[in-house]
Amino acid sequence: MKSGRYIGVMSGTSLDGVDVVLAAIDERMVAQQASYIHPFPPDLRQQVLAICQGQSLTLSQLGQLDTRLGRLFAEAVLTMMQQKGLEASDITAIGCHGQTVWHEPLGEAPNTQQIGDNNQIAAATGITVVGDFRRRDMALGGQGAPLVPAFHQALLMHPSERRMVLNIGGIANLSLLIPGQPVRGYDTGPGNMLMDAWIWRQRGKAYDKDGEWASSGKVIVPLLQSMLADPWFALPAPKSTGREYFNLGWIEKQLSAFPALVAQDVQATLTELTATTIAGQVLLSGGCERLMVCGGGSRNPLLMARLAAQLAGTEVLSTDAMGISGDDMEALAFAWLAYRTLSGLPGNLPSVTGASRASVLGAIYPANYSDGSH
Repeated sequence: MKSGRYIGVMSGTSLDGVDVVLAAIDERMVAQQASYIHPFPPDLRQQVLAICQGQSLTLSQLGQLDTRLGRLFAEAVLTMMQQKGLEASDITAIGCHGQTVWHEPLGEAPNTQQIGDNNQIAAATGITVVGDFRRRDMALGGQGAPLVPAFHQALLMHPSERRMVLNIGGIANLSLLIPGQPVRGYDTGPGNMLMDAWIWRQRGKAYDKDGEWASSGKVIVPLLQSMLADPWFALPAPKSTGREYFNLGWIEKQLSAFPALVAQDVQATLTELTATTIAGQVLLSGGCERLMVCGGGSRNPLLMARLAAQLAGTEVLSTDAMGISGDDMEALAFAWLAYRTLSGLPGNLPSVTGASRASVLGAIYPANYSDGSH
């Protein structure tokens, strides 16, 4: 087993910053030791958003973006290491998820694209990097997502209590931790993504802090019903999605049949859409006693209140209450996945992704060491 200190790097669909965590990991525990959020340069954020929403670009532009993101991730790691007085020799490896710009799990040639050149990170830090976690699962017939349920199982499974872990990032996904059953997990649809896109378009803000803007509006029921009729919501699990499907264009298409709406009412409706689609999937999956929420959406009081209202009898709480920061869960998961890869252990759950078998995930980018210690 490759026990040691690992750094996890995660840049999610919300593009609100690069999450970096430090954790001591062995076969029995994951002990978080530090965390840091590195700012995302606005021009880089806009370029990534443009690709995710289908804007064409040249191979040169894609290559340059790949390099710039790799350098950004390296800068984020080095900044945290400097803050904590860490040397490269203190770290076993970095697990870097990369930036998803396209995720297409269905069709004749399923594919997923995470960019942010890991060679840049290994060269700049002198630390082994593990990345490209999703494509091996896809090669085995899986969706390549979600990968975090395996980590949720390791940390939060209970022998008798029906639990689910809900991550609300740009996309929302559920991990079903039901005693006596294989772990399952899948995307439920938009998390913060549509809410963020709408407030950015209307008010130039990256997100609706504390759900305040949505709280000032009212839910437009016919619009909500129209949104819920989107065929993606009726797809059976396992399923996954991303910004290439749920984006500003999707909102505008929905709004075309509803002219002259008040902007904050649309925001309230998008918040209700996220709550309703999540709650519906929780109930469809048999419900749970405890729903543990992480990701940026766990910091939205309106969204959390709407989830609790639609899931009477279920305790809805942040994973913070379980001792795991809701802000750091995904970055921690990719630090843990790097540990699994270097230990020769599988990182995916076929019951979650639909892959034909469990497999070691990812590609290893060795550090600039020749002494065999990394």
